Amino acid sequence: MTDALEREDVRPDPRPPAHRSTSHRDKGRRTRRLRAALSEAGWSGWVVRCALPAALVLWLLALSRVDLSRMGDLGLLQALPPAYFAALGLLTLGFVTALRAPRIRHRWPAAYVLALILVIHATPSLLYPTLRYAWAWKHVAIVDAMLRHDGSVPGAGKLDVYNQWPGFFDLHAVILRATGLDSVLGYASWYPVITNLLLIGPLLMLYRSITTDHRLVWGGVWLYYTTAWVGQDYFSPQAFAYVLSLTVIALVMRRLAVARSLAADSREPRERRAGPPGARALSAADEASARGGWRAAPFALVLVLIAAIVSSHQLTPIMLAVSMALLALGRRNRRTVLPVLAAVVGLTVLWDATVARPFVSEHLTSLVTALGSPDHNAVAGLAHLGQAAPGQILTSWADRSLTLAVFLLALAALVRHRWVRRVGLLPLLVAPLVLLLANAYDGEMLFRAYLFALPAAAFLAATLLWSPRAARPPGPSPDAPSDPQSGPPADASSVPPAARPIGPLRTGATAVVLLGLLSGLLFGYFGKESMNYFTPQEAAALRYVATTPPGSRVISLTSNEPGGEMRYDDHDRLVLGDAAGEDLKRLADNPGDALRTALERPNVAGGPSYVILTRAQIAECELTGLLPVTATKAFAAAAATSSELRLVFSNADAVVYQYVPPGGGHVGTTPAGGRTP
Repeated sequence: MTDALEREDVRPDPRPPAHRSTSHRDKGRRTRRLRAALSEAGWSGWVVRCALPAALVLWLLALSRVDLSRMGDLGLLQALPPAYFAALGLLTLGFVTALRAPRIRHRWPAAYVLALILVIHATPSLLYPTLRYAWAWKHVAIVDAMLRHDGSVPGAGKLDVYNQWPGFFDLHAVILRATGLDSVLGYASWYPVITNLLLIGPLLMLYRSITTDHRLVWGGVWLYYTTAWVGQDYFSPQAFAYVLSLTVIALVMRRLAVARSLAADSREPRERRAGPPGARALSAADEASARGGWRAAPFALVLVLIAAIVSSHQLTPIMLAVSMALLALGRRNRRTVLPVLAAVVGLTVLWDATVARPFVSEHLTSLVTALGSPDHNAVAGLAHLGQAAPGQILTSWADRSLTLAVFLLALAALVRHRWVRRVGLLPLLVAPLVLLLANAYDGEMLFRAYLFALPAAAFLAATLLWSPRAARPPGPSPDAPSDPQSGPPADASSVPPAARPIGPLRTGATAVVLLGLLSGLLFGYFGKESMNYFTPQEAAALRYVATTPPGSRVISLTSNEPGGEMRYDDHDRLVLGDAAGEDLKRLADNPGDALRTALERPNVAGGPSYVILTRAQIAECELTGLLPVTATKAFAAAAATSSELRLVFSNADAVVYQYVPPGGGHVGTTPAGGRTP
């Protein structure tokens, strides 16, 4: 008895009796709510709640086991362990289940989308010790040069085009000055993650202007991220302008949706008016703006976004203008769309006629000529696979298959669902394809057209995979050409049909489709990482080259280097792989002669000449089929055995030679270098 009393806590509870009873009731109420939530969610709730953390754990475990040296002609896919792909499978299963379960809160699909972005786009940022992709390094060099010159860079040569569209670079120069950072390298590696996170906002605004069915909204967002294989999210003006362009389109579509709802409500007696949540709270100013188009503040924001786009990138304003022009074909849309179209066209013409006039004048003839070759423009971006590595052939066909699948799903949705033809998506889907026929854009127009059409295509595909709910009342559609004074269409084809329950069989089929699309994305996004990845040794070699005397000429096999353009205003670049026709054939047949000819060519800048060869240059030649393996080996051997080339820097992944002309001509001062680990 005594022992029992000693073990028992017999101290009096200091709380008043009323407080104790309230506390016990609250605790019991919370416990009952938790049990009820778990019982109502059933197996779907458990899958949704467990799959996400399990996938993230698998992803982190996979990252710790990646061996980058295993990358081959399939890129990072060969280095990622099975746990990585299992994580993506779990994310897909959890997301599909979250959209199937009606009692699952909307925050769960959002959490899965965020996890998907991290697992795909944060993986290279976490694995690679250096910035990924040669073009990203080029843009870092441009920001550095503009900082040093406090604006336009003199003597920029081929890179003078960036002086004429400097908006993106000026923005990051301001960021560096404000933060005190030395270089954008501090955050450029995370730019793909930042870009994709920023895209969530305009995608949600765009899709919510079409429907309030959260399954279609989040399904479209998921499909966008699982099919965006083009990889235009790196540190670049086009990624920046793309986010702003999609934001402008989303604002326009949202404005059309609001005007549509207000116009429908205005025809009903006030006591019978219906609309989306919050529609009745709109003020008289909103109703006036619906009749007249835009209010001042939102339109000012649109103007700022358009100005940033126009000053940063050549192609994006044209894509945006074509999209607005096709949207303006609907008579009811014109009061909203025409002011935006006028702003895009006016600011673009003004910029091209002033700041960008040198570039436009130089290339005007070729731009006009390209209009007469739509067949060539449409296929210019397709790689010639004859000499490519087997893994790259597979990767290219996976890219093409994914692109075809996305457009087929979008077309099937247009055929199956009449209402999706009346909500403004068709102009957004078709507009990029119009430009595809107008210009090849150095072979990149096919990829850009796919990327700009993808937001519309992804939502259309989502309507096939998830049964839509009625989300908005009948009303004028964004691209309907009917008279603005007439009422809503007699039929209800512009309204999504009522929701139908999604059974387990259809849920499984949806998961299989999503996994198939995700597989295509992985090939397109990670399949070329053998040449997109740079080692610290390669970066060290390029830093050495950047310290060579002003006026130096740097000769390389390709431009696939981490920072080959650093101090491009002081150095002259000669890329042998940029040759075409007979010159490229000569480089492949006799690399030693091609190298000797390049070295003997006078350097007009008067400085010494250097030759740099890196692992990534060789990888690009062999993966793309630019040069055969025998040619790259012969080039390396010719450089190593030439009596006119002196080794000044070397490590495991790069070598740098300095040219010593016969007779002991001027060779300049060699920077301190030597061998590095």
